[in-house]
Amino acid sequence: MFKNLCVAHRGFSGKAPENTLAAVRMAIALPYVRWMEIDVQMSKDGVPVVIHDYSLDRTTNGHGKVKDMDWAQMKRLDAGSWKGRAFKGERVPSLEEVLDLSKGRLHLNIELKTVGNLYPGIEKSVINLISSKGMKDEVVLTSFEAGALQRVKEVDPRMNTGLIFDSRSGDPARRVQELGCSFLSISFARLNPNLAKLLTEQGVKVMAWTVDKAKEMRRLADMHSDIMICTNRPDVWGDTFLGV
Repeated sequence: MFKNLCVAHRGFSGKAPENTLAAVRMAIALPYVRWMEIDVQMSKDGVPVVIHDYSLDRTTNGHGKVKDMDWAQMKRLDAGSWKGRAFKGERVPSLEEVLDLSKGRLHLNIELKTVGNLYPGIEKSVINLISSKGMKDEVVLTSFEAGALQRVKEVDPRMNTGLIFDSRSGDPARRVQELGCSFLSISFARLNPNLAKLLTEQGVKVMAWTVDKAKEMRRLADMHSDIMICTNRPDVWGDTFLGV
């Protein structure tokens, strides 16, 4: 029997505006969604916020960089209308709001959206928030940035970390080991059976992104039963593996 867990990418982003509480609630409403991937940045005044782009322009009615706007201003923006009239007034959530909604319901893959020293202290702020909610066992912190993952371990060596890997070259298994990660987030096009087998034998969780077609989901399931499938369309995952 398949074991390939369903990970809702930015919530149920195929139907709801990504990285909003509406998308989180829609993911939670599906009993087979066990994990969710979200993106975290920081407001100008240091509040961890859930949004993907470094700019506010695509997914809100605001303009400019996330890092240049205070939380009080950001939380008044409309982050739903771009997806459809039904979502008008949906807001950019704080990480705290998403943690409160997800606790005990979903495990979270929280991507630290940072480059270099774009958000000084983001690792500590996020870890402190997760710890205050008692959710360390429900979360993995992931990043493309090796420096961010190293800073996470400096703040809390017991925090679960994961490398996001999308390079056409390099050795992701070696990099994961070097960085002390227990998780690899990798483009599904970069994944192969040998790598999946090697990592799972080493106790590393492997998540493939972003997979919205049933054919690709089945291909990954055939590749290895432990590959987690990250998708904008958890309903397609349900149709493919459960027939629901």
